[in-house]
Amino acid sequence: MTENSLDTAGRQAAADEASGAQAAASTPGAPRAVDGGDLSTVVRTPPGGGRPPRPTLGRRAVTFADSLWRPALVLAVFFAAWWFVAAREYVPNYLVPTPGQVWETMTTQWSELARHTLVTLYETVLGFVLAAALGLVTAVAIAYSRTLDKALYPIVLFAQVIPKIAIAPLLVVWFGLGLTPKIILAVLIAFFPVVISGVAGLRSTDPELLDLAATMGAGPWRTFRKIRFPNALPHLMAGLKVAVTLAVVGAVVGEFVGASEGLGYVLLLANGNLDAPLLFADLILMSAIGIVLFVLVEIAEALLIPWHASRRAGVSLTTS
Repeated sequence: MTENSLDTAGRQAAADEASGAQAAASTPGAPRAVDGGDLSTVVRTPPGGGRPPRPTLGRRAVTFADSLWRPALVLAVFFAAWWFVAAREYVPNYLVPTPGQVWETMTTQWSELARHTLVTLYETVLGFVLAAALGLVTAVAIAYSRTLDKALYPIVLFAQVIPKIAIAPLLVVWFGLGLTPKIILAVLIAFFPVVISGVAGLRSTDPELLDLAATMGAGPWRTFRKIRFPNALPHLMAGLKVAVTLAVVGAVVGEFVGASEGLGYVLLLANGNLDAPLLFADLILMSAIGIVLFVLVEIAEALLIPWHASRRAGVSLTTS
């Protein structure tokens, strides 16, 4: 059995599941074996015949612009309303500063804010990477072993339902005021979505495809690498997008409890000093970290699974 056979078959299975295609083998568009009946390549022809055209650079630019104008409009309306309320002092400025005051605070204190932002970013990224790695390993163990499923799944669930803010002081007592408690909290909060999405993806592989791979002599490792893991990637990437935003929450919560640097520490100082412009600037930087990391995971998703239904040209997942 060739490498291309399993690789194409695994990708096709995940793409078929995501798009809901249930065509019979004898109908146009169904998978078929080529090269004289040997499954050297599994292909699926679109209903019109041939492959769907790749989007041109101009079309991608238009699609990108179309995806941005709606959130940009919402943000513009939000900032206009914020400026109007703050400038007219319907709410006192010590509670809601104007966007200009927030911008002035960010520019005048940028060197200090940048240092604290980098600390929180480091804690978030490291926590997210560790959560992704540990979560994937745990998901594989649960998906492949009934014994480990019954042994680990209740523990994973128990760890998730514990309020993280409740164990943050304990982590500070155990590991001090350094980066370790923040990273551990980021891992604990981001870990659960990775496990759940990974297990769901690994268990969603078509059993008939697994039987076919076994019949053609594929071992467990090759089956995992060429069929199970590609099939699980769409589910896993969805979990990673949730996890990366939760990792920011974990890092900031850790800084609330005990820290001398980081955006959570700055937020506590601003709150204690009733410094509303600094507080708003800090919140904007926290949000920026989460948005940037989310977009990076989306880019990774587009590179890893361009064959998935959500990434195909001309396929819309919404009704608009």
